[in-house]
Amino acid sequence: MSSPEASLQLMLRTLKLPSFASNHEEIGAQAERHGWTFGQALRPLCELEPHDRRERRIGRLMKASGLPSDKTLATLDETKLPQKVRRQPPALCEGGIAERGENVLLFGLPGRGKSHVASAIGRELVLRGRSVLFTATRTIVEKLLVARRELELDRMLRRLDGFDVVVLDDIGYVQQDRDEMEVFFTLFAQRYERSVVITSNLVFSQWDRIFKDPMTTAAAIDRLVHHATILELTGPSHRSEEAKKRSPKRTREEDDAT
Repeated sequence: MSSPEASLQLMLRTLKLPSFASNHEEIGAQAERHGWTFGQALRPLCELEPHDRRERRIGRLMKASGLPSDKTLATLDETKLPQKVRRQPPALCEGGIAERGENVLLFGLPGRGKSHVASAIGRELVLRGRSVLFTATRTIVEKLLVARRELELDRMLRRLDGFDVVVLDDIGYVQQDRDEMEVFFTLFAQRYERSVVITSNLVFSQWDRIFKDPMTTAAAIDRLVHHATILELTGPSHRSEEAKKRSPKRTREEDDAT
């Protein structure tokens, strides 16, 4: 026969109380030492369980998100962002965009920090318990095309709809053919009133390169801007500046020789 302790562990795990199971002996010992009442001993266990459950959930959400581990709010150099943009990320990270189904659209030339800002927002939303998917636009379009060929498009769109926020990175680099454009627009239509975060090196007037058809382009833009915060990232390329810092300084002789 199993011991009372083993039976208790089994019951706690059956009840899906792993934090109770892991900590009840230690807290029970503290209760004996300090003369706690049953209620005093029970309270820290009751506090641990939801806290640990939330931490486990956030861990699962973070793993499923595909977010880059190095592009966080902590590693974002806000001094390199335009003054108007600098004030926006903290408010966007609070979670209201997911609740209200709002979009965030980041525009700028390559190397201006669009992906970093988008990733940082996504990570903060996950830490607040929101489900987020971060994906390169080309990757998600390819997956949608495969799903359509296999007659699984509706199922995939429903799965994507399960995310509170979908981050589509670098949509300006996708030069869709007709089939790609159609599944991409279908995704936009499905996400209407559900949050998307988009980074693009193309301003709206250049989106006909993506959707080809003027009416489809206008419809896509209309859906996105209905409830949206638009951030324009200007200034020099962050990557170029970092490359200059890493390169050795030229000597006077080298300068004179050029």
